[in-house]
Amino acid sequence: MAWNTPGSDNSGGPNGRNPRRRPGGRGLDALIDPLRGLFGGGAGGGGSILRWVGIVFALWLVFNCFVLVTEQERGVVLRFGQFARVLDPGPHFKAPWPIERVTKVNATQSNAYSDTVPVFTRDANMVNVEINVQYRIGDPQMYLFGSRDADRVLKEAAQSAVREQVGRSDLDTVLNARSELTTTVRQQLQASLQTYRTGLFVTELNLPNARPPDEVKDAFDEVQRAASDKTTQINQAQAYAKQVVPEARGQAAQVRAAAEGYKTASIARAEGDASRFSQMVEEYKNAPEVTRKRLWLDTVQDVLSDNRTIVGGDGRNVIYVPMGERRAPTPTPNSPLLTPDLLAPPTTTESSDSARPTRSPRPSGREEVTR
Repeated sequence: MAWNTPGSDNSGGPNGRNPRRRPGGRGLDALIDPLRGLFGGGAGGGGSILRWVGIVFALWLVFNCFVLVTEQERGVVLRFGQFARVLDPGPHFKAPWPIERVTKVNATQSNAYSDTVPVFTRDANMVNVEINVQYRIGDPQMYLFGSRDADRVLKEAAQSAVREQVGRSDLDTVLNARSELTTTVRQQLQASLQTYRTGLFVTELNLPNARPPDEVKDAFDEVQRAASDKTTQINQAQAYAKQVVPEARGQAAQVRAAAEGYKTASIARAEGDASRFSQMVEEYKNAPEVTRKRLWLDTVQDVLSDNRTIVGGDGRNVIYVPMGERRAPTPTPNSPLLTPDLLAPPTTTESSDSARPTRSPRPSGREEVTR
């Protein structure tokens, strides 16, 4: 009988000892026997298969019920195909498949959509508008089950919003003032995504460029240059107006101040003349002859003080001697012996063939003649 035959005392072998047992210690059988009993190492083979099936099922059950959701993900749990709950980041347990299953979605990843859409403006001009949308998943349940294809719905809703808002704006607004238009498109797109139950959230929307089609680009460039020239002319006109208007107002204030001064001086002069005339009337009543003579002398003195004094020579040359500085003298070519400061234009003419002296014209009330 072999040493390991069932029913033997395992004492066979040479010298009656088990070859697997070492002297003074436990043999390999002491370690293998418990495992042999666990996996059915005995005579029955059916128990061994059932144990292995049970172990495999237990391991599958443990790994199937445990779910680890990362920080960027959200887990959507379905129980018999119906939505049950949403798992937050961290370890979780669930019922095994097919009772519950988990679908993970990346809720923090930013997705982008860009496109160029030909659109008609309110004034019947075609413009190619670029769209740039940044979005993420805001509601995992709605993203998976609210609509059939949430990403496609977003693209179509973005194009629809751009067409609607650009169609309500004129060409100048679309080309040069798109900030307010961008805000309106973003609000309308977000409202459409909520209405369509996409579960998406728009983080940013831009309309970076709007340009006419290539076929009419030259005509649009001419229009843009004309608009730029118009703006330049308006700015120059406004600058000129800001410069001229204050100067005109200053000149008007100066003229007004001069007029007020002239008015005040004229009134004061008139009042002074009236007062002097009144006083003169009183003096005339008291002494008529004396007052009359004094007025005559004052008048003659004022008249003669404004005229030149003429001194006659030998009949051929007339010497003008200005006695005041009120009139500038004019030199006479026929008087070389006199300095230019003492010369004045003659008032009489002489004949070259006359030998006798000519008489000076009779003096008027304003001239004094000396022969």
